[in-house]
Amino acid sequence: MKKFDKERVLLAVAGPVIALVAAIALTSVVLLASGKSPFEPYSLMLQQATYSDVQVLIINQASLYYLAALAVAIGFRMNLFNIGVDGQYRLAAMMTAVVGTHIALPGVLQVPLLLLVGMLTGAFWAGIAGVLKVTRGVSEVVATIMLNAIATSLIGYLTLDNIWGVQVGNNNTTGIMKKSGWVPGINLGSDVGEIYGLVFLAVLMGVLYWVVLNRTRFGFDLRATGASETAAAASGVDAKKMVLTAMLISGAVAGLSGLPLLLGDAHSYSLSFPTGLGFTGITIALLGRNNPVGIAFAALLIAFLDKASPALDYATPVAYEKEIATIMQGLIVFAVVISYEAVRVWGLRRQQKRVGDELAAAAANNNSPKEVAAR
Repeated sequence: MKKFDKERVLLAVAGPVIALVAAIALTSVVLLASGKSPFEPYSLMLQQATYSDVQVLIINQASLYYLAALAVAIGFRMNLFNIGVDGQYRLAAMMTAVVGTHIALPGVLQVPLLLLVGMLTGAFWAGIAGVLKVTRGVSEVVATIMLNAIATSLIGYLTLDNIWGVQVGNNNTTGIMKKSGWVPGINLGSDVGEIYGLVFLAVLMGVLYWVVLNRTRFGFDLRATGASETAAAASGVDAKKMVLTAMLISGAVAGLSGLPLLLGDAHSYSLSFPTGLGFTGITIALLGRNNPVGIAFAALLIAFLDKASPALDYATPVAYEKEIATIMQGLIVFAVVISYEAVRVWGLRRQQKRVGDELAAAAANNNSPKEVAAR
């Protein structure tokens, strides 16, 4: 591996590592300030990760996080901040559940139909923000935040008894979906649990994300437009079209985020369906640096914190609040932003120093700066 390649790998890894170390250190300070051990909570959570049933929970949760983070990352690569993934995924899950409850097709048709409904609903909801941005210049951040709130109210309305809702106790649901739309998973036994079948969809989406971005003309245009709209326009790329397309694709992937849970376990959408998935996806996309492999590790890390932290409530002789994991996740966000900027500045200085050394060497050898640049 060349020296340049080693530096590039170092720069890619340094940011997440610094962020994690900083988050752990700051969380430890919080624990010390509360008069508790700064080490035992991590030991307890790591112990949970050795149990098979917790591992299954982590994998299942990570599949949802991974899809949500991919949706966010697609926007990031286009220099768009799709903060509306949470609303897009919840509305898509609700509409998918409604279709799955009222339509019964053979499984080979039912499951693709439900996946398509989820993608189209997410794309439609994200597309509203995309249209507002390209036609009226409305910031996608403002538009998607407002659309999150509208999605919450719309879901509440559509799940009323006189619309599509089915009252179950004090909870409004969409009713149980037809069994032809249930996606079987990998059953590891009653004591361990079942891995969602759509975990493999998350893996496939990660592969497609990498291929499209790095091996297609569309991916190149998307990345080029995200880097500089004016430069992309000079090469014949329609920047507005790319913005709208990126928002539609981001929304479509967001629409898949809740389906591993919906089709693999819940089989119904209710007011207790998980929220906040889209905002967690932002953390994961940042931590994974928009790379599909990095996002996978980040999704597993955040899922581990979620599923291992409940054990802290039952620790003996001293119980720890499970919110420690939430604190750590919040600190990771701050640490990621700060560490990435620090690494970027450090990398820029390294590059400037290397160019300066090469120019000095060229001057000593009577080579022109153009010859150095050509090398």
